[in-house]
Amino acid sequence: MQILTISRPPKELIQALAKVGTATLSGEMSRIGLRDAYICGPVSVSPGITIAGPALTLQFLPKREDVYEDDEYGDPEAQMHRQVLYQVEEGDVVVVDARGDLRSGVFGEMMITYLQGRGGAGLIVDGCIRDSRKAREIGLPMWTRGATPNFHTQTGLFPHAVNVPIACGGTLVMPGDIIVADDDGAIVVPIKFAEQALKISSEHREWEEFSRLRLSEGGDLRKYYPLQAEARAEYEAWREADTNRK
Repeated sequence: MQILTISRPPKELIQALAKVGTATLSGEMSRIGLRDAYICGPVSVSPGITIAGPALTLQFLPKREDVYEDDEYGDPEAQMHRQVLYQVEEGDVVVVDARGDLRSGVFGEMMITYLQGRGGAGLIVDGCIRDSRKAREIGLPMWTRGATPNFHTQTGLFPHAVNVPIACGGTLVMPGDIIVADDDGAIVVPIKFAEQALKISSEHREWEEFSRLRLSEGGDLRKYYPLQAEARAEYEAWREADTNRK
């Protein structure tokens, strides 16, 4: 059994990306060459929470009896869904390609408890979990397609590989990619784009804050969103005053 490790990006970069949010990051990354970073399907079951962290990946495949023997407890350490959890360090996000399957629960209460105990930042599953009420009570932030009473290999899937490229929600996730997730969903920020995405997204967030203020005061939508050249001097003056206040 070969388990690959990941290269984790600086925590300062991860924390800064979390402050931006998925909507701004996704939009700005599309302008610098990443067409679609959205992991389509999993939705938040932890409202009001934002997470960011490097991806540990788990790949499920369709079960075939000559490849996978259906005995969950016969040799627990051969179960790859356990092996991904053993790699977790504080702040990591476990991302699971469960093929969008709505019948198999890839993790239950015990595994999710262990993931939280390891310091994991959250869980993204293109599929389902089980023991969902107890899992939510644990408090680990999660994004899933739903819940099921079935355990992970009870139906048509089996865990195949850890820390390999996966297609989660139709989006490529490479081990070590930065995952940012909030109420709008989960997105992938490739390391190649991370610094640039942070820079332009932070600038975008700042002028949006100014525009939001002006729009709340009855300002002209055509002038303030998106921010037009005629409002640039006003924005710069607001930004300087805001910086001085801080």
